[in-house]
Amino acid sequence: MPQCVLLNADYSFLNVVHWRRAICLITKEKVQVLKYSEKAIRSAEGVVIKIPAVMKLVSLVRHLYRARVPFSKKNVLIRDGFRCAYCGAGNEKLTIDHIIPRSKGGKTNFENCVSCCKDCNNKKGDRTPGEVNMYLKTKVYQPTISEFLRMKIRKLGVYEVLKDLGIYE
Repeated sequence: MPQCVLLNADYSFLNVVHWRRAICLITKEKVQVLKYSEKAIRSAEGVVIKIPAVMKLVSLVRHLYRARVPFSKKNVLIRDGFRCAYCGAGNEKLTIDHIIPRSKGGKTNFENCVSCCKDCNNKKGDRTPGEVNMYLKTKVYQPTISEFLRMKIRKLGVYEVLKDLGIYE
């Protein structure tokens, strides 16, 4: 079933919610529907409910991130575009690799971690990329909040919908 885009009251992207949660928010009058999707739910009594595609909260909520994007495996994968930083493979199950291994004093943060396929991670092992002649194909950096949300929106495939509404240029 479809997902629904949830915007803050100032039209900034908050999250993507399941259609059931979206219907609950509508009945509690916590959101205003900006655009409906093509899909609808039909009950046994014949009631038809259109599923929203984009909704806006009625009251403004504090943003998810205050100063910076929090470090997590999911956020590293989003930053790297769900591709291995060494070979570029994207269809395998990805792990997180420390560029400078933790055993050699490497930290667990955005500047030292990249997404990596299991083959490259096993090949690199407990060494630096230079020791095994492996080179990074991606840029390693701490993403800002705005670029991170833009990457997340593009990955979810809702960028064009928000662009049509005039929220993004």
